[in-house]
Amino acid sequence: MQLAVICGLMLISTVAELASIGAVLPFLGALAAPDRIFEHPAARPMILSLGLTQPQQLLLPLTVIFALAAVFSGAARLALLWGQTRLGNAIGVDLGSAAFRRTLYQPYSVHAARNNSEVVASQVTKVNTIVYFIVIPLLALVTSAFIVIVVVSLMIWVEPLLTLATVFGLGGLYAVVVQATKKRVAKDSQLVTAGQSRVTQVVQEGLGGIRDVLIDGLQETYFHIYRGADSRVRRALASIAILGGAPRPVIEALGVVLIGGLAYILASRPGGMATAIPMLGALALAAQRLLPLVQQGYASWTSMLGGQASLRDVLELLEQPLPAYSTLPPPKPIPFRRQISLHDLHFRYTPESPWVLRGIDLRIPRGSRIGFIGATGSGKSTLLDIVMALLAPTSGALRIDDAVVDESNHRAWQAHLAHVPQAIFLADTTIAENIAFGVSPEAIDHARVREAAQRAQIAATVEFWRDGYDTFVGERGIRLSGGQRQRIGIARALYKEADVLIFDEATSALDADTEHAVMEAIEVSDPELTILIVAHRLATLYSCTQLVELVHGKVARIGSYQDLVAAQTLGPA
Repeated sequence: MQLAVICGLMLISTVAELASIGAVLPFLGALAAPDRIFEHPAARPMILSLGLTQPQQLLLPLTVIFALAAVFSGAARLALLWGQTRLGNAIGVDLGSAAFRRTLYQPYSVHAARNNSEVVASQVTKVNTIVYFIVIPLLALVTSAFIVIVVVSLMIWVEPLLTLATVFGLGGLYAVVVQATKKRVAKDSQLVTAGQSRVTQVVQEGLGGIRDVLIDGLQETYFHIYRGADSRVRRALASIAILGGAPRPVIEALGVVLIGGLAYILASRPGGMATAIPMLGALALAAQRLLPLVQQGYASWTSMLGGQASLRDVLELLEQPLPAYSTLPPPKPIPFRRQISLHDLHFRYTPESPWVLRGIDLRIPRGSRIGFIGATGSGKSTLLDIVMALLAPTSGALRIDDAVVDESNHRAWQAHLAHVPQAIFLADTTIAENIAFGVSPEAIDHARVREAAQRAQIAATVEFWRDGYDTFVGERGIRLSGGQRQRIGIARALYKEADVLIFDEATSALDADTEHAVMEAIEVSDPELTILIVAHRLATLYSCTQLVELVHGKVARIGSYQDLVAAQTLGPA
């Protein structure tokens, strides 16, 4: 629809340009030789309709027509600019949202391996670069080329030799400039896209690690890194802009010389200046209209060349595959009545990397409380990621009852899960919105929010605050303590009312009494609830029905809390 509007505006703008150029011929003719216009057959209908009797009477209506044509031309160009800008930004919305959607649907292994600053730069900065360096300039180039072709065709019909000489002269100059600058512009394009990613990375690192920056006094260090990266981007952008606009002063100067030469040639023809002025005025007006369009076309080409590297980065995001389930409604949960089982499970991140898990065989009955212990790097978190179907086993299988979890049904299994990591992500919204994460504010069940907060031992704290559950937590929960953030994360998991809770060192910031109260409130709520825990403190696992110790990616020991403590062979958790 918007493209059809652009095409319509382009046609209207072309007609307006032709009308303004066509109106100047009789207008200037009425000024220079009104008798000849009065006697021209084409003027008779207007003369008769207006009841004109003297040649001088033509000047007023022709002035009005010329003025209206000029106003119509200006309005049409303004409407075309509006349409181009709106369509360009609408295309930007489609590109950005499609790239973001495809990025969100990528497997967890892809997200774990990529540099998020590059994705953020592509989503936030490079999509805008594409809109204003490629899409809008492309629309401007197409419309400028169309108008120029139509107007030049008209001028060739009116004055072929002079028009062709002018077109080939100016066109040749632009061709030379294009050939001389395209390599430099392409190089600047690479500098822009690389610099944008670097600037985004520096901002994320500087603000993400603001505590260390402040403590270590690294403000000036990050300032200079940012300034250096940003200045390279700005210099490249300035170079592209300069190369895009450089030909215009030269072309305008040559245009003045050309008009002077044309005036001399036309004045030398039979009829002298009386016949030269109308034609000269038409050519001058055509040049005044066409030179900006030609320059706009060249600048658009330069801009598009400057944005091609950013376009490649965004196209890479758009080429990310979408899983089949992305177009399907949310699945019904897979049946889970008996157990989660791992069968001869092996995992490594790449074919070249070492094995993280080796030959895991494990049964987790429904309603059990399983604790995982082991030294750092033993594979505990990776094992939980596989249980959550975030990672697929390299070999072996994850089964729920008798069903193997794979790409076709992993979303149906994840419908059972709620996960609480050690580092809780909190959005810069209210407590209630963070507990009911992903639920629109108007759809939040506030009674359920309060119940989840009570079980997570955070309700008394939140309700003591002036705004209660409407309190804003700040970016990444910066206004809260580590323990408060973790308890909100636990409340978020409980709000989901999932069948399986997975805690990956989720209580590490809590004191022993609070941790005990949280775990007790969770355990008594639902005997059928399955809980998997990786804990920093061994005491956290006291109520687990079974402990699993991992050593170098293998199950080294399985037993009760009391058995393993009594054996005094536990490694560090």
